[in-house]
Amino acid sequence: MELQTKFQGLVEVCEKDKITFQNGIPGFPEEEEFFILPVGDDEVFLTMQSAKSQELAFIIINPFHYFPQYDFELDQQVIEKLEIEAPEDILVLNIITIHDPFEQSTANLRAPLIINKKRNHGKQVVLNNEHFTTRHKIMG
Repeated sequence: MELQTKFQGLVEVCEKDKITFQNGIPGFPEEEEFFILPVGDDEVFLTMQSAKSQELAFIIINPFHYFPQYDFELDQQVIEKLEIEAPEDILVLNIITIHDPFEQSTANLRAPLIINKKRNHGKQVVLNNEHFTTRHKIMG
């Protein structure tokens, strides 16, 4: 199927790749379906594009690329809600805010996106960890 996106124009996506956030994500409760798309040939930055709203897209990263020590435990309630059966089913991503200059860009480590790769269910989880903020610099 074709999807009109905020950053990449019209792209071809597979329905089976759609990630469902049962209650949306914080601030966007009505936005329940997203596609994760590459940003050009770059494998570090991705776009999480709403399936419903062309203008709603987030730049996301795999946090372990920038923050190898990033570690937290998921609540059992999240594991059950996403139907996670094994650790390898989990994909962790974080929304970033791009700043100018780029070196000032930040990642939201306080509220990671947790995705069950097998079932394509997702949830943004707010962590109760004072070491993580919504504005961790990704450079330096």
